[in-house]
Amino acid sequence: MKLSRPFRSDPGATSAFQALNLDMQQMPASRGAQPLNAVVIGGGTGAPMSIRTLLSLGASTSAVVAMADDGGSTGILREEADVTPPGDIRKCLVAFAKNPDDPLVKVFKYRFAVARDHALGNLVLAGLEDACGSFPEAIAVCERLLETQGHVYPSTLDHVELRARTRDGALLEGQAVACHSKTALERVALVSRGGEVRPYQPALAAIRNADLIVLGPGSLFTSIIPNLLVPGVVEAIRESRGSVLFVCSLADVQGETWGLTAREHFEALADHGMEGLVDFMLVHSPRPVRSQNPVEQSFRAAVYPGRFGQMVDAPGGSDDDQVRRVNFTYDDLQAIQSRGPMVLERDLADAERPTWHNPQALCRAFGDVMAMIEARRRR
Repeated sequence: MKLSRPFRSDPGATSAFQALNLDMQQMPASRGAQPLNAVVIGGGTGAPMSIRTLLSLGASTSAVVAMADDGGSTGILREEADVTPPGDIRKCLVAFAKNPDDPLVKVFKYRFAVARDHALGNLVLAGLEDACGSFPEAIAVCERLLETQGHVYPSTLDHVELRARTRDGALLEGQAVACHSKTALERVALVSRGGEVRPYQPALAAIRNADLIVLGPGSLFTSIIPNLLVPGVVEAIRESRGSVLFVCSLADVQGETWGLTAREHFEALADHGMEGLVDFMLVHSPRPVRSQNPVEQSFRAAVYPGRFGQMVDAPGGSDDDQVRRVNFTYDDLQAIQSRGPMVLERDLADAERPTWHNPQALCRAFGDVMAMIEARRRR
């Protein structure tokens, strides 16, 4: 029997970012000949959004990717072929591709109903790992094939598994199980078959050399935090010269953060090693809960005169009929900023798909952060 849809392209919000074309006249003055060096830490579908955004802003960009994925095509390959998880690596490679419309780039995202819904890029990476004898070399081959504009680094080469504890005390094993928890998670940990989780040293080097370190967007406990659990990653962030930006999720789309506020997102990050290390936190807020941090307000007025409307006090986010937004209140803002980060409130949601980021809005927000980093350097 012939399948009605034997091939389909991997769905996701990232495709909206592929055509991102920044109007440079709306951004701060050029930083000079040396581009800002950025690294995105994450996984899943969130990290590629930051990758495309940073590339559009002219940043020299790389990505450090979590290796705990065990669902879908990746999960089958891990279980049956004992390969290093390829799925999130593939998504980031595609995001870095110089020409998103290249047929080879497109087919990397194809899933085949005739082959247990495997993504072709996953199979290519798995096959190359065997043919080359190493996963990093498999990635390097794919970077050449796709003409990527940056490098993708796994946070570890060890075959790791995620373990989680929910806020009501239940213990869960596996990334796919944890992300669909019926109760929000409280803690996660990585375990390795070899007993010790070892960092991939080039990933640590990329972090240490970054001017901007972007955490997210993406699943907090199963895409972002697993990278921080790899020994050496938090230390590399601390040792780097870069500023850290945490991009908080727009809405609850998986059980792992169900009902958590923006403040609780930050607290979870801090509890997993990032206390005192986050410089900026980007939060979705259709109407800002109060006037912005005075430093940011003065910066915005100087760099973008007349571009932003008046900030007014408003109640925090609430649930609506379609989307459960991550709640954010004035008390949250005060609590977060009392622990160090500058909170940037922006209306970041796509008007038609409110769980997806609007590419232009995210681009402007990243541009603001980059300009503030540059302004701090000139002092």
